[in-house]
Amino acid sequence: MATAHTAHTAAAGASPAAAGQPGIEFGVYLPQVALDFEFMLDRALACERLGYDAFWLFDHLYAPGLPAVPSLEGWTLATALLARTTRLRVGHLVTCNNFRHPALLARMAATADVISGGRVELGLGSGSVEQEHLQAGFPWGTPRERGERLGEALEIITRMFAAPRTTFEGRHYAVHDLPNLPGPVQRPRPRIHLGGVGPRWTLPLVARYADVWNVPTYALDRIGELSRALDAECERIGRDPRSVRRSVEAVLAIAPENRLEQATALARRRFGGPGYGLTEGGFVGTPERVRNRIAELVEAGFTTFAFITHDRAADDTLHLFAEEVAAHFPRTAAT
Repeated sequence: MATAHTAHTAAAGASPAAAGQPGIEFGVYLPQVALDFEFMLDRALACERLGYDAFWLFDHLYAPGLPAVPSLEGWTLATALLARTTRLRVGHLVTCNNFRHPALLARMAATADVISGGRVELGLGSGSVEQEHLQAGFPWGTPRERGERLGEALEIITRMFAAPRTTFEGRHYAVHDLPNLPGPVQRPRPRIHLGGVGPRWTLPLVARYADVWNVPTYALDRIGELSRALDAECERIGRDPRSVRRSVEAVLAIAPENRLEQATALARRRFGGPGYGLTEGGFVGTPERVRNRIAELVEAGFTTFAFITHDRAADDTLHLFAEEVAAHFPRTAAT
């Protein structure tokens, strides 16, 4: 399997979105639920050795629905992983906009990008779990209010990535002649991933701001319809729809035929509930079946994949996917 190399970093002089590099990207999404730092670092290093492009985390104050289960804070963990890896890109699917003022988040992302030599992926969303907001005293509000806050945050963040000083006055956020030095290493900026499918608020923001649009697990059964809706939104504002890279977040249960039933059963136990989309859009099967499913989505314009594996990114699964699936696709910045 080809490896992602430093063409993504400062040596390249441009972010992947800016460079327009072709190819397919594969990442592992490992929510840090009941997993300590040593385990997360071990899995990130395994992904790096095997040539995966990215390693994804969640951004919650605690594991949703599991308040008694330890889970590490997302941005602190991401920065630590970036500091201990050399090629792997790290991000969140997705950062909750409501947890951090956008000025702070822009400074955090720029600093992590400097620390890592240009390997930050900035996923951002409007928030998904009301209870943790109420418990922590963060604003929640209506979908419209959350969408407005996210739009203003994106305006501030993109301006701060682009210029040494930023001024913005909005309904929810304001900054005045705010410096952002040092800026991020990646140029023109770290890629911004927007996750979600809402037609009134999310897709218009994707069309205006996103480098990558991520379709979450819960919407995989509508992927064609949603992709066409994004095309229409891009065309409405005069943006080339092809300039938005498209990604999917999905459960992956992959195994040889003689172990597939066991892998599928484990995936159902862990990810069979509402919201994971295992039945509607999960990638379940032998390497050949998974390859064929990926090929269908590539044909439909999707080039970035973030997989939640059935076994918490165990070595056998990482190797099997790398050697018998990913190796069959042209890769971004391949060596």
